[in-house]
Amino acid sequence: MADSFQLEIVTPEKLVVKDSAEEVQIPATTGYIGVLPGHAPLITELGAGEISYRSGGQVHRFATAWGFAEVLPTRVTVLAETIERPEDIDVARAQQTLQEAQDALKSADSEAEVETQIAKVRRAQARIEVAEQKNV
Repeated sequence: MADSFQLEIVTPEKLVVKDSAEEVQIPATTGYIGVLPGHAPLITELGAGEISYRSGGQVHRFATAWGFAEVLPTRVTVLAETIERPEDIDVARAQQTLQEAQDALKSADSEAEVETQIAKVRRAQARIEVAEQKNV
């Protein structure tokens, strides 16, 4: 069995990553999925969270909010609405967004509004967590 696979992370604007990876962690809507070479094929919807992958002994991290991932035994393709590198995240803005979403969640009066605010909270939390790990 191979000890790596091809990883591509793409947004509507550009190809963000095209690399060989030994493992990847993907935030699916039902929880994180760990992928190693030879993984069984699957397609999943991405949730808000951190995409991380290991290549050549280095770990690379990104914040994402939504998209899809296709996993094949020799290739993983992530199609993400947004991808942010830790150094590109404005932590102060993410913290402000988090506070605003938490406040709006307290006064939400419809299920749709609750879901919208929860999504904003999760995205802001993911952005903050990824930014805080940029030196790890």
